Amino acid sequence: MLNTFSSVRQYLKFDLTRVVIDNIVFKLHYRWTFVILLVATLLITSRQYIGEHIQCLSDGVVSPVINTFCFFTPTFTVVRDQNQTSYKPGSEPPGIGAFDPEKDKIKRHAYYQWVPFVLFFQALCFYIPHFLWKSWEGGRIKALVFGLRMVGLTRYLKNDSLRIGKLNIPSMAEAEERVKDIRRTMIDRMRLNQSWGAHLVFAEVLNLVNLLVQITWTNRFLGGQFLTLGPHALKNRWSDELSVLDLVFPKITKCKFHKFGDSGSIQVHDALCVMALNIMNEKIYTILWFWYAFLLVVTVLGLLWRIFTLCFYRNVTFTRWSLYWAKPGQLDEKELSAVIDKCNFSNWMFLFFLRSNLSEFLFKKVIYHLASEFPNPDHDNDINAYREAPPTPAKNRYPDISGLDTIDSPLLHLQHNGPPAQGPSTSDMAKLPV
Repeated sequence: MLNTFSSVRQYLKFDLTRVVIDNIVFKLHYRWTFVILLVATLLITSRQYIGEHIQCLSDGVVSPVINTFCFFTPTFTVVRDQNQTSYKPGSEPPGIGAFDPEKDKIKRHAYYQWVPFVLFFQALCFYIPHFLWKSWEGGRIKALVFGLRMVGLTRYLKNDSLRIGKLNIPSMAEAEERVKDIRRTMIDRMRLNQSWGAHLVFAEVLNLVNLLVQITWTNRFLGGQFLTLGPHALKNRWSDELSVLDLVFPKITKCKFHKFGDSGSIQVHDALCVMALNIMNEKIYTILWFWYAFLLVVTVLGLLWRIFTLCFYRNVTFTRWSLYWAKPGQLDEKELSAVIDKCNFSNWMFLFFLRSNLSEFLFKKVIYHLASEFPNPDHDNDINAYREAPPTPAKNRYPDISGLDTIDSPLLHLQHNGPPAQGPSTSDMAKLPV
């Protein structure tokens, strides 16, 4: 059994070091639903759990021949016998009584031939939004997170660097240089990728559209019976009424087989077929009904949350609680206010996913450096003018940079006049006290 599901094992791994670029609702689509549909496909195509998919009984016809013929040719049931009036508990299964081809209406069943193909295709459809979003995201979060995580180890090394195999952990002075480079790279990417947030919202909407399409498609595939399958299955489970599962997934059906007799005339064989495959089909689609219902509710709630973030992402309190929900930790409200005041929605989502992947120590460092990039615009982004500006009674939305050290100050901004300020060299930085 484990060998059967070994192909989906890779999708069930939980890697705590994996970089997060989406939310739990997104994962329910491209990971959990994808895996559920793949497992269902494997169960349907595997014979070790249900044996032969179909077994037909008929006099005068070799079993393998009629079994193959009735599997590839739609079997049928008699509609007249598929109602609550004619059904009696303990009697023969519904739909297999005697019938007159001229008078009685029959219902053909051919969907079981396509079940594994449909399930597999639906699994691919649930993965497409994630594939598109991953292509649009382009690995930006991962590149920055890996660089910052390495810098985060310097707080344990202080002035010494450490190399373990191919892993190089920089010293504090080297880390400051790296933070400067990462900060500039981050700001450049935040400015250039203005459509980043729009792509994320589009992918989340695409998840909902795809789910609705799959529900509609499954309903048509099962002859319009899927939308009410779950409630009716629960209702019939504890009653003696004719179960809807026996109507949608009949366990015994009829099949007509024609062959030439000894004298050359055509003989018609009325075969009775046991559909072992439908025992698995009814379980799979009942589970899918409840899963799709749960997924639909969660997806709608996820989109309502996204609308909420679109409306309130510039609110400091909302941002602080959102980042805390992404990963618990305390942030300086003034620094946070200075950053989000200059952010659009794409930048805000970028910071949200950085917070989801970084420790409190590293994210505070990121917010501090980003906040220092946004001084008072009335002084043309001059950090010295901002430092010398008299305090105002109004609430200051910019961070307190009076304690800005000699490493960060010359690197953050340009002077009003003259060439750009030059930062200290690596050797000078190494001499600075930690």
